[in-house]
Amino acid sequence: MTATRLDPVTALVVIDLQKGITALSTAQPAEHIVERSAALAKAFRAKGLPVVLVNVTGGAPGRTERHLAGGERPADWAELVPGLGAEDGDLRISKQQWGAFHGTALDLELRRRGVTQIVLAGIATSIGVESTARAAHEHGYHVTIATDAVTDMDEASHTHALTRIFPRLGETDTTEALLALLG
Repeated sequence: MTATRLDPVTALVVIDLQKGITALSTAQPAEHIVERSAALAKAFRAKGLPVVLVNVTGGAPGRTERHLAGGERPADWAELVPGLGAEDGDLRISKQQWGAFHGTALDLELRRRGVTQIVLAGIATSIGVESTARAAHEHGYHVTIATDAVTDMDEASHTHALTRIFPRLGETDTTEALLALLG
């Protein structure tokens, strides 16, 4: 379903646009995802709406981690990419799981700000973005996905999330359409 409106207090939640994730091979070029996410962030900030920048810093406790092909992660692996244009007023959330809600203060921080809706962008569509969308829906937030501001390492997984999962969780639309709704 296309986006029909944005609530008065909507937050942009950007998932895992960090150096280690954006360096991976993705279905759509990561630089396009960063550009569109940065455009959304700039517009949200201009309207005084919250921008949440999420990064992943490790794996969930108790899990056996996949071994990285090259060994250890580089020291800057979890750093947000500069092209995102992060600002001091942005809320930063570091996570250890796929989704940004479990084990973090995201829900508390959103509720403190009166947020009732989130717009999601980032990588990976079928992992971090989808997990966060599902949890947001379960927490009672209105969920909107910026369809051209998400990508995945696997095209089939990306398409499945966009066409089968996200329409059940909320609304979907392009960055351009969401920017228009922001006015």
